[in-house]
Amino acid sequence: MTSIDDAVNQTEADGRISRETLGWILGFLGVLAFSFTLPFTRIASPELGGMFVGIGRAMLAASIALGIVLVRRDPLPARRYWWPIAIVAIGTVFGFGPLVSIAMEYVPAIHGVVVVGLLPAATAIMAVLRAGERPGPAFWLACGAGVVAVLIFAIAQGAGRLQGADLLLLAAVLLAALGYAEGGRLSREMAGWQVICWALVFSIPILAILTATIVATGGMPQGSGDAWLSFLYLGSISMLIGFFPWYKGLALGGVARVGQIQLVQPVMSLIWAWAMLGEHISLGAALASILVIASAALSRLTRNR
Repeated sequence: MTSIDDAVNQTEADGRISRETLGWILGFLGVLAFSFTLPFTRIASPELGGMFVGIGRAMLAASIALGIVLVRRDPLPARRYWWPIAIVAIGTVFGFGPLVSIAMEYVPAIHGVVVVGLLPAATAIMAVLRAGERPGPAFWLACGAGVVAVLIFAIAQGAGRLQGADLLLLAAVLLAALGYAEGGRLSREMAGWQVICWALVFSIPILAILTATIVATGGMPQGSGDAWLSFLYLGSISMLIGFFPWYKGLALGGVARVGQIQLVQPVMSLIWAWAMLGEHISLGAALASILVIASAALSRLTRNR
């Protein structure tokens, strides 16, 4: 798990690539891992149940994280880190996963992609509130362009009026942004993989109670092989491994700026939804995708104050 940090330190020492550029590269790897989350959730949730998928995937990730810290014999983080780690857990463990999993029982993956496309703007705002970053006017113009692009994206997909699932998705976006910003800030002092691992480990008592309650009341869910493979990806990659490069990238390049890489996540998720689920992509959506990528490129040219 130290391989990412060792590689980053070696790269910086060699002067082969700037710290900021490296942050963007790592951030993109995290976004690539996250881009499969909605399609796989759409496969797993209708069969296994949204609540089981949302809590169960976190329990799976927490079990892996516990194994990592035990094998490495890592000591508990200092007490001053406990509250920030708890905020990360609230946003990423108990917020985004369960809310999205429940929403994906009722709406197509592409619909979820549209709403979650607002995550970069939310992350930028949380970066100001929690990470103490102060992006300049050019950044906010780029961020606004990204929001407009996502709204055009929504119109192209015919998102229509807000539904109950949309409210769940919006709440998931706000909580994920909180977890991302706090995790990125904390990753300036801890390794990115340690942030998500300890957030999961600290969550185990609550996750164990919730998982046992779900299974006791509804029984162990029955699903196809595809549903369980999707669940495995969500628990191991979306909930854990994807955060290793993501949090490191946020720490290196800045939460607000690297967070804008998420603007390309709706485009990638759209492609996966088409390839994996057979959902239709309109010409308007394809054109909107170009605007999304362009706004992400524009934010790359801005600077933090």
